Amino acid sequence: MRHLTVFSILLLAFGTLAADELPDVSEKSIAELRAGFDRGDFTITEVARAYLERIDAIDSNGPSLNSVLTVNPEALDVARSLDRELAEGRVRGPLHGIPVLLKDNIDTSDLPTTAGSKLLEGSVPPEDAFIVARLREAGAVILGKSNLSEWANFHSSFSSSGWSRLGGQVRNAYDPARNPCGSSSGSAVATAASLAAFTIGTETNGSIVCPAQANGIVGLKPTVGLWSRTGIIPISQTKDSAGPMTRTVADAALVLGALAAVDTEDPATAPVDDHRSEDYTRYLDADDLKGRRIGFYTEPLGNHYRVDAVTHQAIEVLREAGAEIVEIEQITRENINAESLEVMLHEFRAGMDAYLHRLGEHARHADYDALIEAMRSDPAETARFDRSLMFMAAQREGLDSEDYRNALSRMLTQAREEGIDRVMDEYELDAIVSPSGSPAWMTDLTLGDNFKLSSSSPSARAGYPVITVPMGQIDGLPVGLSVFGRAWSEPILIEIAHLYERRTGHRQPPGFD
Repeated sequence: MRHLTVFSILLLAFGTLAADELPDVSEKSIAELRAGFDRGDFTITEVARAYLERIDAIDSNGPSLNSVLTVNPEALDVARSLDRELAEGRVRGPLHGIPVLLKDNIDTSDLPTTAGSKLLEGSVPPEDAFIVARLREAGAVILGKSNLSEWANFHSSFSSSGWSRLGGQVRNAYDPARNPCGSSSGSAVATAASLAAFTIGTETNGSIVCPAQANGIVGLKPTVGLWSRTGIIPISQTKDSAGPMTRTVADAALVLGALAAVDTEDPATAPVDDHRSEDYTRYLDADDLKGRRIGFYTEPLGNHYRVDAVTHQAIEVLREAGAEIVEIEQITRENINAESLEVMLHEFRAGMDAYLHRLGEHARHADYDALIEAMRSDPAETARFDRSLMFMAAQREGLDSEDYRNALSRMLTQAREEGIDRVMDEYELDAIVSPSGSPAWMTDLTLGDNFKLSSSSPSARAGYPVITVPMGQIDGLPVGLSVFGRAWSEPILIEIAHLYERRTGHRQPPGFD
């Protein structure tokens, strides 16, 4: 059911209701919602209705952000059931009753999962993704699915971030004429506009960090394996991870811990119990950064002088908090762009074969070759973008090929042992910071994206964690500061990001309310 029918769902279920009779959910944190439930200030059902009304007023109408692809028609029934549990004294945990939107490459057994592609339109998986099952068990209310860059932006030689053939173009929350970045564009915009308490995105390289920073929110890509990828339409098994997209670091920390668990179907999660924290919110209490050595990755500088200026201001905040700052010009000594692409091409093909097989009799296409044949046979599929990456992936041999194994080995060695790990050992660093990106560019479906700068590749290629936090605005457009480091270093990254967030307060909501 498309999001254009949200208001009719509300009318059918409850009749007309004045907006001022619903709670104001704009900018509400997870903790504030939970406290309101406990005090009886509002019900879970009322909060869910308030978010659905915002989706109708802001996403479908008003500025028409187009960030929500599908609304869950059962969301209010789920909310009422969770209200009954609260009345009976049963609280599942900190996410009980908290509304969430999921990027539409994450499987839901009761809603389509499409990656924004017409070729998967109406595809309802037989099972929830592992993290979706965890969310339901924790009592979260799944409001629906967010729009995204089609195929998580791994489809063509150029594209417009936030565009999908199925859902159209997502629009930036701060200036709808500008691009939201991607591929978790809808998730970022929906979070920025308070269309849900939080959202879930996915990242291969920059797909959480870039849209989060371009829409003034917090985005966290965990170490690959901290969250299961089972039931998520893949690009790269080496780099992919889902992660929380929130308005505060505290909310990101809470959600991170709730979904971190071993999944026997995802081998990358095998070490999770040795590394995960039971409660990442315990790392929000630092009063200063004394004793912390933080690397300042400067290679992305020089592409936008006003971003450079804001970044240097952020560095001074960290220094004033007691951190020792060490400038680092380079992290990866050798160019591994070709190897990184080769790894993604091989892994995308293999991953899509596995994903389509998982759909079983529900699959619209038996395997990746059948999907590509359907793409080639439909002129509309290549009318706007060339799908060259998908066609290239179809020519790859698979994960047993020597070309793949060599590319993977070289990429990981340069990104890990000779990259982040080497730099952090050499300079005795606790973390590394750098600008996350530039202000949002004007959306251009003819020429495509206009990236100015990025710092996501070192962590992406290593499979290591990164968090972006609002760093300020340039002409009313947000920019972010990325904090990244070694595998499983989420506690330190959260500590630094939260202290910076607390000292600066750069988060400013878009002007809808």
